[in-house]
Amino acid sequence: MKLNEIHLPRGRKAKKVKRLGRGDASGQGGTAGRGHKGQKARSGGYHKVGFEGGQMPLQRRMPKRGFTNIFRKKFAVINVDRLSDLPAGAEVDLDTLCEQGLVRKAPNGLKVLGRGEIKTALTIKVSAITESAKKKIEAAGGKVEVISG
Repeated sequence: MKLNEIHLPRGRKAKKVKRLGRGDASGQGGTAGRGHKGQKARSGGYHKVGFEGGQMPLQRRMPKRGFTNIFRKKFAVINVDRLSDLPAGAEVDLDTLCEQGLVRKAPNGLKVLGRGEIKTALTIKVSAITESAKKKIEAAGGKVEVISG
């Protein structure tokens, strides 16, 4: 068996490659399908993405809005009702919640929000917590420890 005798798999068509600039008889000789002269005929000659022929491009005509706060803190967030599934007396922190798949790792630690109710007493070590969440956890007999994240 030779390489030129190998057939394509059944159902697959061979992709016909246009052979450009191989003489007039090929049908794509001379200008190789690029027409005559002009920017599009040149090698490497075409405008960049978003170019509108010298008109002010759309992305520059649109007004700018808002800003990006470079000092923003990114927390893993969890609500009190998700903590109620944990066993009573458990010590909860970012690592234990990540292991259980309740939150993802975050660079600035864990923040607990106050949606829902909690009945189990837990010891929670967090970077940030809302007042309502703190009241609910302490009312259930738990403890909240705020650590720097």
